[in-house]
Amino acid sequence: MTRLFSIRIIVSADNDKEEINRKSGLAYAAGFSLFAAVLAGLIAGWLLDRWLGTSPWLLISGIILGAGAGFYELIRSASKIS
Repeated sequence: MTRLFSIRIIVSADNDKEEINRKSGLAYAAGFSLFAAVLAGLIAGWLLDRWLGTSPWLLISGIILGAGAGFYELIRSASKIS
């Protein structure tokens, strides 16, 4: 009986570890998505400003839109973690 109980504890610990790893991966991906979205908005805004000569308005707009998209993805990912 003791051996069976210890095997169940080990299996339970492995499942907990896998769950922690899964949630950690989702959290890291959410943080990277926020960073990538802001960076993409910044680059797109900067390139459009250079092309259209509207400096700095499209750069600012790109950063704001990128941040909005990044936070949207962050919230969506956080709901998957819970």
